[in-house]
Amino acid sequence: MIRMLLRVLGEGYAPRMRRTVALMATTAIVEGLSYALLVPVLRTLFGSSPADAWPWLIAFGAAVAVYAVLQYLSNLSGFRVGTTMLRGMYHRLGEHLARIPMGWYSAGRVGEVSILASRGLLQAMSVAAHLLGPLITACVTPLTIVVVMLAFNWRMGLAALVAVPIVAAVQIWTGRSTAATDAERGARDRAATGRVIEYLQAQPVLRAGGRTGERFQLLDDSLREVQRAARRSSLKALPGALGSAFTVQAMFTALLALGAYLVLSGNIGAAEVLTILVLAARCADPLLSLAEFGGKIRAARAELTRLDAVLSTEPLPEPRQPVQPVGHGLEFTSVVFRHGDRTVLDGVSLSVPEGQRLAVVGPSGAGKTTLLQLLARSYDVHAGAVRVGGADVRAIDTEVLMAQMAIVFQDVYLFDGTIEENVRLGRPDAGEDEVRAAATAARLDEVIERLPDGWATNVGEGGALLSGGERQRVSIARALLKDAPIVLLDEVTSALDPVSEAAVHEGIDRLMAGRTVVMVAHRLRTVRRADRVVFLDGGRIVEDGSHDDLLRRGGRYADFWAISMRPVG
Repeated sequence: MIRMLLRVLGEGYAPRMRRTVALMATTAIVEGLSYALLVPVLRTLFGSSPADAWPWLIAFGAAVAVYAVLQYLSNLSGFRVGTTMLRGMYHRLGEHLARIPMGWYSAGRVGEVSILASRGLLQAMSVAAHLLGPLITACVTPLTIVVVMLAFNWRMGLAALVAVPIVAAVQIWTGRSTAATDAERGARDRAATGRVIEYLQAQPVLRAGGRTGERFQLLDDSLREVQRAARRSSLKALPGALGSAFTVQAMFTALLALGAYLVLSGNIGAAEVLTILVLAARCADPLLSLAEFGGKIRAARAELTRLDAVLSTEPLPEPRQPVQPVGHGLEFTSVVFRHGDRTVLDGVSLSVPEGQRLAVVGPSGAGKTTLLQLLARSYDVHAGAVRVGGADVRAIDTEVLMAQMAIVFQDVYLFDGTIEENVRLGRPDAGEDEVRAAATAARLDEVIERLPDGWATNVGEGGALLSGGERQRVSIARALLKDAPIVLLDEVTSALDPVSEAAVHEGIDRLMAGRTVVMVAHRLRTVRRADRVVFLDGGRIVEDGSHDDLLRRGGRYADFWAISMRPVG
């Protein structure tokens, strides 16, 4: 487990952790050696001159004091390392999740990441603060005491040594027998968390359909499965805990019987036997604690395994020698992109000169949004190349690439904070006048004026306290404030009312002015703003030209346009 912990932590934290482990091991050895001083203490006390025990008692007291200081330092080191690691691991996990390809984020991973980033990470990082010290003590202190016993009386020491592999075998057997149920319990926990999130997010739909009772049943079933898995895990661990306790107690009884036999046979004195039994009792205490810590250690190890699996997921590679883009033109060259077994884009080639506007049109699933994601390097292509400013996006530093782009998607996500904080995400160092100007250009000032708290209005998680049109205006203001030379738009008005749509379109027009633009259009009225239109179907470009040219050809685009122009109702 320590090796896995060091691997998860990375080289930055490994030296500090190794020092803490060394300090804890030293503390455990000193504890075991301090008990060795009980041998002369008890021997002298039960001898003919009990007063001679004072020097040994003083030495024992000094050893206990040294042990107490080391114990304090090792506990303090464990807590400090634990808190430092927890803070560092949150940053490392967040940075790694931001670099993992978007395809990794399947629906089932919502609950998994939620548990891992909260309870899982706390449980994994609590190893250093709460579990590592007792674990090392439970392993090292008994071994040190056994060595002392071997030095004092080899027969009794050898008998005590026999218990070591037996206790270790019981612990290993317990761990292996509970591995499956622990994994099942973790899976049930993640599934239940996913159900809870799904239930909360689906409230409007469920209430509209009058099916909240049924959804409660699904959630209750999932929680009952968690309860059953926890019960099975506890029952699986019970034989190991009882076996460990029985082994320790049986070996102590065997030592007592052996000691009595040696006394009766005249091979050892009663005082020596009492001393060895005292040492054996001190040896038994940490061994018995292994059963108590076994479940916690296995749970922490399971979380470490999951954390290690996430951190082992290959992120998009960063270039060793980044290339600086020249200009803001865009180009797709024979691009092939697959998602699983499905080919989303198949040999797509097109270019967007600097300052031009490209509209991408096509049926659902044609690969339109994927084009934007490849430009922003949310994924890497499987063949071909995507270029920005003449440079392959894979050869551009991620921060440099992102600085070139302002992205506005249909589904806007706002962070739980104020309107101003969400707008400032576009450029945190922007002045107040620049923020206000961006808001005015995006028609966001109209929204702010009618809100009681104005700029200080909290938008809620995901922007839930704002309407769809209001969220879009915040996202456009954020993009305007960023002032990037390239703009990527995934049709942002398809779900808006006419008034909000008109306001948002005005903001988009200002955002697109003088910039290189790629827009995915679902409502074809927005296509008129484009210099060029490509019609995408089945991952291929089937038509390419201006809006007027494509209408004159009477092909797929013309059919789409005719359908979109039909009156509703």
